[in-house]
Amino acid sequence: MNDRSTPRFLQGVFSLEGLGLEAPGLLHPSLTYVVPPGASTQPVYFRGGNSSDEVIYLTLVRDGVAMRYFPIAARGSTHVSLRVVEDLLSDSVLEVFAAAPKGVTATVIVDVGLVEV
Repeated sequence: MNDRSTPRFLQGVFSLEGLGLEAPGLLHPSLTYVVPPGASTQPVYFRGGNSSDEVIYLTLVRDGVAMRYFPIAARGSTHVSLRVVEDLLSDSVLEVFAAAPKGVTATVIVDVGLVEV
């Protein structure tokens, strides 16, 4: 991180209706970030919470390809430090997908920290 770095966040509280653990989808349009031209970005951390009685998972997706998976236990939470990972270059699209067992409803808390340089 240098003096020109800018923190960015993908965060919020969202409703999730499970379509099956093999059917992840974009959790919410606000959980999309595009690296600006001339910049690079690194994910720094992931925090998530799950209100349901079933395991769910969130996926950090880069340009349509799963980058990291974050399983969250029933009525649980997780915090994962992601420092020392690859740079996301200009125009990379980062999204947060989620999946839950079919018919399961959950409230999902998401907080993804990014550093844009």
